[in-house]
Amino acid sequence: MMKSFQRCALLVRTLSVFVFFIPVTISVPFILLHGIRDQCSNGGTISFTQLLSNLSSSPGSCLEIGNGEQDSVSMPLTQQARIACEKVKQMKELSQGYNIVAQSQGNLVARGLIEFCDNAPPVLNYVSLGGPHAGIANIPKCTSPVCQLLRTDVYSDYVQDHIAPSGYIKLPNEMSKYLEHSKYLPKLNNERPTERNSIYKERFTSLHNLVLVMFQGDKVVMPKESCWFGYYPDGATTPLLPPQQTKLYTEDWIGLKTLDAAGKVKFVSVPGEHLQMAHDDVVKHVVPYLQNHPSFFLNADSTKI
Repeated sequence: MMKSFQRCALLVRTLSVFVFFIPVTISVPFILLHGIRDQCSNGGTISFTQLLSNLSSSPGSCLEIGNGEQDSVSMPLTQQARIACEKVKQMKELSQGYNIVAQSQGNLVARGLIEFCDNAPPVLNYVSLGGPHAGIANIPKCTSPVCQLLRTDVYSDYVQDHIAPSGYIKLPNEMSKYLEHSKYLPKLNNERPTERNSIYKERFTSLHNLVLVMFQGDKVVMPKESCWFGYYPDGATTPLLPPQQTKLYTEDWIGLKTLDAAGKVKFVSVPGEHLQMAHDDVVKHVVPYLQNHPSFFLNADSTKI
């Protein structure tokens, strides 16, 4: 009887040292940030958000800033990023982390969320579709009064405070004016030597994956290589530098080189004009970064005997 009891006790103790894990999956939500002259209530934006959610089986929503289309033009990007930050922090479903898909100008708001937003939930994967990350040097096919102001007075306080794209226009031959008067992109890219902020770099390098999609026929983001952080050298419009040859990369101002060295950056080139992405390319280059992430939960307490 005593031997039987001892064998039973030994078995219990032996089993207690095993730790059992049950693999499960968690649905990581995503947000979509649309581009300029767009809004979350537009049919195309609704359809794209739903498509991503259906294909990835992850919950997603379009994050609106202000009144949408008009504010995407007239609200400075610093304010747009601030509003997005406050909204994200109030969304309980994002509190454990989330993914971002951003279109065109919306990418600069997305990066503001990642780099500037204090006490915010972590961004895990970030998919950039046609984002002007290194700036734009020209505004093609636009003759409106707004575009005329951008061409003639882009670095004035008035234009910087009232026209969103002024925050990422980077004229290679006017770099001193750009660095002194542009109110958004120099800060976002840590370009000012005396104002580089290690926190922005730390937050950017915390991404699990950064997917940079460039459209081969893009005539909106000029140069299109800006979607990969490629740009012109200071003071010249030639040659066009690939991202790995820019100072932002070689000196690792925001951590792009660090992310790339860790294998976390995907430089993707797809056919089509600006934001015209084929369904198969969406499935291949976007959806995998929105799908469920594996997690493991302990189902036995090894401290109990």
